[in-house]
Amino acid sequence: MQNFIIKTHKKGTIYSKPHLFLLNKGMNSGKPQKEPFTNSFVVIFDLEQDCENLYFVAYSLWKTNFWHQYLVGSVIPFLRLNDFKKEFFIKSKIMMEEHEAHIKHVAALKLLEQKEKQFHENINLINDMRRVILYRYVNK
Repeated sequence: MQNFIIKTHKKGTIYSKPHLFLLNKGMNSGKPQKEPFTNSFVVIFDLEQDCENLYFVAYSLWKTNFWHQYLVGSVIPFLRLNDFKKEFFIKSKIMMEEHEAHIKHVAALKLLEQKEKQFHENINLINDMRRVILYRYVNK
């Protein structure tokens, strides 16, 4: 099992080891990202491969709204660091036990992410072409 450290991110801190950020406030709590959020936890790893593997574990937990049950607060819900540490360690351990299945799931998620990016690029190109055609039509 890989080792990682979870702590609250402080603005302006630069991390030398591989790391990822997880949003800790709002209904998108648990959302992973490589760039820091204003209100986030940072997970620091020893190896880049561990960071990549756990990024997709965190992504899966966020997309399935796993963290909603741990949100507290009446106006702006947030995750407590202790709840996050405990549950993230447990869930990541369970999800990583079946390493072969985990590798397949990560590969499938990467492929879907790539296809989604291509799809959005195509939508943007279609919108640009529509704009050009309409502009030419109007300015005859």
